[in-house]
Amino acid sequence: MTVIAVNLVGLGVVVLACLAGIFFSTLGQPVNFPGMHFETTEMQVIPLVVGALALVGGSALLIVNPKRAA
Repeated sequence: MTVIAVNLVGLGVVVLACLAGIFFSTLGQPVNFPGMHFETTEMQVIPLVVGALALVGGSALLIVNPKRAA
């Protein structure tokens, strides 16, 4: 549980450090014309809201730290 919380906090900090969010590209649909072949890409973004939620959620998991039943 602590590992997940630390990863969430880390992801939140990284996303919030990049003020525009994190952009990455994925492969899209290939386009075939007679005699030509094109590979397309699609831009994906991780918005700041997701970073803030990850930071708050990870912090809450670290603070609450439920007791395990013995």
